[in-house]
Amino acid sequence: MLLLGLGLLQLLILALLWLRRPPAPDLQPLQQSLQSSERNQRDDIQRSAQATRQELLAQLAQFQQAMGAQSGDALRTQNEQIDSFRVQLAGLQQSLQQGQAASREALDAALARTGQLLDQRLAELRHSVEQRLAGIQQDNAAKLEQMRQTVDEKLHATLEQRLGESFRQVAERLEQVHRGLGDMQNLARDVGSLSRVLTGVKTRGVFGEVQLAALLEQVFTLEQYAVNVATVPGSSERVEFAIKLPGQGEAPLWLPIDAKFPREDYERLLDAQERADAAAAEAAGKALETRLRGEAKTIAAKYLSPPHTTDFALLFLPTEGLYAEALRRPGLFEALQREHKVMLTGPTTLLATLGSLQMGFRTLALEKRSAEVWSVLGAVKTEFSKFGDVLAKTKKKLLEASNTIDDAEVRTRAMARKLKGVEALPEASPAQAALLPLDADLDADEDPA
Repeated sequence: MLLLGLGLLQLLILALLWLRRPPAPDLQPLQQSLQSSERNQRDDIQRSAQATRQELLAQLAQFQQAMGAQSGDALRTQNEQIDSFRVQLAGLQQSLQQGQAASREALDAALARTGQLLDQRLAELRHSVEQRLAGIQQDNAAKLEQMRQTVDEKLHATLEQRLGESFRQVAERLEQVHRGLGDMQNLARDVGSLSRVLTGVKTRGVFGEVQLAALLEQVFTLEQYAVNVATVPGSSERVEFAIKLPGQGEAPLWLPIDAKFPREDYERLLDAQERADAAAAEAAGKALETRLRGEAKTIAAKYLSPPHTTDFALLFLPTEGLYAEALRRPGLFEALQREHKVMLTGPTTLLATLGSLQMGFRTLALEKRSAEVWSVLGAVKTEFSKFGDVLAKTKKKLLEASNTIDDAEVRTRAMARKLKGVEALPEASPAQAALLPLDADLDADEDPA
């Protein structure tokens, strides 16, 4: 290699000299000698390079043999180190388990101490809060007392002002009351006129009939009841109102309703109650009861004739107060039903009774269309059986789909276990890489359970 470097240096010097100036005629022998020397050096360099190449090949073969021997020794050494590392790892795992148990015990003890400290701190905090609350209560009491004094002073000033305004408003209201008394006197005269109008028996009867007609119009149509009906065939007696009920043939079945208003007896009873005269009130109550019994007997005799009518009639009392007094008489309501087949009704109970009768009409309409209902129910039953078959098929398909989903979930968990190991490999340290087979074995043991 040294000879090759010297030869290249000489060639470089000659080339520089050659380029600087042309050779002179007297230097021709020197040039020939240099060329001869150059050829000799080139031959020496080639022989030296060939020898160097052979020497390098021999050294390379020896190096390959040495490297093969060293790699075998390194592999054996590495296997021994791996075995040693596995043993150390097992010991490390055992020491880690023992350390975990000790850490758990230490943690339990620390938690116990922490609980005691928390209880102590909570007690101190409770005591501090109680003290602060006591101080706040004292401050609030003092402020409330100050506020009370301020409010009392303001109330005193305001009260004097308001009293003056109130006296002025009272004077104005008294003037308004005086004018209202004049209006009340006019109203009393109008009420007296109405009382004189209602004094006649015919007028009181018209009042009850008008109220009864208004109630019937709210519940029934004009085809469902009639006015001034001769319910008994061949009789000239006509009831004020009668409800049309379905009969056995084309002729309707009548339910008589008569309105009565025994005003004199009811007013005597009210006057006695206002005077707190028990004897007069009892006598007026008995007179009212006798009057109602007579009216019920008259209704039963004039308007009831089964099977052309129902076996009972309705006696309508146009005011709730009168109806309440009739119900207050012991046994009167039941006696009228039992003895005369007449049921007392007021404005409220009549609506309830008529509502039940209206439901009866609807029930009759449903009975007339029962055949259509049965045919519809038959069709529904047929379709329901078909629907049951379709539902069973749907249930079967859903069970198959559920089983398929369960299988897919099992496969998904298996794939997740495999992917879990693959995802952990790139970032794992050598120690974690050695632990991976152990984790995989643990997962495989847990899944069948």
